[in-house]
Amino acid sequence: MTRVASIPLDDEALARRLEHQLAVVETRLHATVAQADRLADDASRHLVDAGGKRLRPALTLLASELGEAGPQVVEAAVAVELTHLASLYHDDVMDSAPLRRGAPSAHEVWGNTVAILTGDLLFARASATVAGLGPEAVLIHAETFERLCLGQLAETVGPRDGDDPIEHYLQVLSDKTASLVGTSARYGAMFAGCDEQTVALLAAFGERVGVAFQLADDYIDLVSDGALTGKTPGTDLREGVATMPVLLLRALVDSGACTAADRALLDRLSGDLSSDTALADAVAALGEHPVVEQTRARSGAMAAEAVAMLDPLPKGPAKDALVSFARVLVDREA
Repeated sequence: MTRVASIPLDDEALARRLEHQLAVVETRLHATVAQADRLADDASRHLVDAGGKRLRPALTLLASELGEAGPQVVEAAVAVELTHLASLYHDDVMDSAPLRRGAPSAHEVWGNTVAILTGDLLFARASATVAGLGPEAVLIHAETFERLCLGQLAETVGPRDGDDPIEHYLQVLSDKTASLVGTSARYGAMFAGCDEQTVALLAAFGERVGVAFQLADDYIDLVSDGALTGKTPGTDLREGVATMPVLLLRALVDSGACTAADRALLDRLSGDLSSDTALADAVAALGEHPVVEQTRARSGAMAAEAVAMLDPLPKGPAKDALVSFARVLVDREA
């Protein structure tokens, strides 16, 4: 078995193809973010050089194995990763995250304004790349970008009166994270010439596995070493962003079927977490609560639902690889 982009692959020929294509994507990424201006170039390369899992382009390439992939598949893979990278610049500013992929966040190096404008530059480069893929791809990209923004807006504003906070959060994840994962899979099948039913199936698979991926991040953020994740644990707690474990804890307390320790923990999470010690202690306390395991179970269940969506696909290395992709997203430490 060979691992490519952290995905275990039994088929050696597929593994070699994916490894080669990802290397081409990496070269194209570095070329596409290059800027004539020195500051813009340094800031644009910052997160590309920091590396990353490259899961979205890997999914585009894997989905293309269901058909006959052409050169457009690689460009589509570059476009989805550029869009993802651009969103990270903005996210880190909004979350005041000091680290990203083990390196200082762009706003820590150059300030918020430069970080935001660099994200905009990368969105522009992503749009230019997609423009070469035709009008349908441009529309898909625009709709995806709209959902990314709506998801961030909904997260910022929070649920309205009468909204179920957990359902609201799942919709945030669908828009802010899963929409781009779905587009990644959709592009792969689309530019490999797959029929409309297969393209739609892959898009739905990507959306479902994208939510599972983000739920996995929610519990990994609480139980994993920051040196492995490349991010500061508990950033969402500090910023008052309620992830699934916190929402489950709130629901438990609101139900009345809680202990005094549950109430005390929720009060602690709502308190002052500005100091690193207070944050680390809160992360450790929440990480030991059953809501973390409940979040893990929800993530696993959604990944299983995504795998079940693949049932209509013909058996073979491509289907097996997509199953592995779904499972590795939730069975990881970083």
